[in-house]
Amino acid sequence: MKSRTRTALAAALVLGIAAGPAAGPALALPRSPAAVSGLPASGAEDAGGPDVAALRAALAGLPDKDVTAALVRVGGDGSWHGAAGVRDIRTGAEVLEHGRFRAGSVTKVVTAAIVLQLAAEGRVDLDASVETYLPGLLTPAFTEPVTVRQLLDFTSGLQAGGSLGDTVEEGYPHRFETLRPEEVVASAVAKGPASAPGTRQEYGNIGYTVLGMLIEEVTGDTYEHQAAVRILRPLGMRHTSFPKGSDPRVHGPHNRGYDWIDGKLVDVTEWNMSDRWAAGDMISTTADLERLLVALFEGKVVPEPQLEEFFTVPDVPGATRAAGGMERHVVSGREVWGKTGSRPGYQTVIAATRDLSRTLVYSVNSTDAKGDAMGAVQRFAFPAFAS
Repeated sequence: MKSRTRTALAAALVLGIAAGPAAGPALALPRSPAAVSGLPASGAEDAGGPDVAALRAALAGLPDKDVTAALVRVGGDGSWHGAAGVRDIRTGAEVLEHGRFRAGSVTKVVTAAIVLQLAAEGRVDLDASVETYLPGLLTPAFTEPVTVRQLLDFTSGLQAGGSLGDTVEEGYPHRFETLRPEEVVASAVAKGPASAPGTRQEYGNIGYTVLGMLIEEVTGDTYEHQAAVRILRPLGMRHTSFPKGSDPRVHGPHNRGYDWIDGKLVDVTEWNMSDRWAAGDMISTTADLERLLVALFEGKVVPEPQLEEFFTVPDVPGATRAAGGMERHVVSGREVWGKTGSRPGYQTVIAATRDLSRTLVYSVNSTDAKGDAMGAVQRFAFPAFAS
């Protein structure tokens, strides 16, 4: 995009900035589609590859009211990658195809992988009580033991812990505050169990916050360093990191995230994610997540038989998720396993067939990232597995 076009785009998109640092910049997109333009998709179409025409159509016209930027990376038998939208609505700067983003709950895949590596090493027993490793964690209200496997597959019965807001609107005024993982777990345990362990699957963050604590206790090391030495460095994920403590910034080149709050499009890029920690505070790129996805499915991250935990849904009525939150779907006749992640302003998906004949990683700067995930899945994921 040439300088003159970027200037025109910026002028079209920026309609107002709210006063006061607490409110942050309030931005609004124009209602006229003609005022919006974006980068064309780029990539190569191979025989038998994804539905490139549909993928290009999905990227066409960005930014719009739902998505300000999108990065899509398809691999396997037929590869393609594309990017569209803007890096920053205020300036109209071009989207960064290799920009970093908040991967949200895709972090759980890394956390599960570390725990399963420890299990393969004989340092963690998946069927042992979590109190074997974190004595005193649970109160007497927990009359039955909670196992490590039940934390992995979301059947622990633990209730959600404290938060600084259940929605983007509620959390935004508190986005620079800190809620430590230990506080989150303590508040969850204090509520007592929501159900008997192993009887109901309830997806959430709390089990993975506990698993982060377990990793630190078993290894005598920080969760972040264990993730680096066990996963990130061996796989060459050079652009993946975790925030240091309460740091709210996304370091390195990135596309800014926005969300509609009180009818205005607000920049939500800076946000303290310390309460999400091992459940959802990883920062990554589409290329790095593709490396993780391929290596995991190839058995290079977690060995058999522990690898099967990622593809084994617990025998509980209504259960849909395996370790790491991986879910099975059938798309255009293909069996696909994948994981979603979302944080304010950012929505992420990693997905693949077991044989890696098709892989997908995308990051969408969604203006309702914590809301309608299915809209983005239909727009970007379905065409990737269409052929």
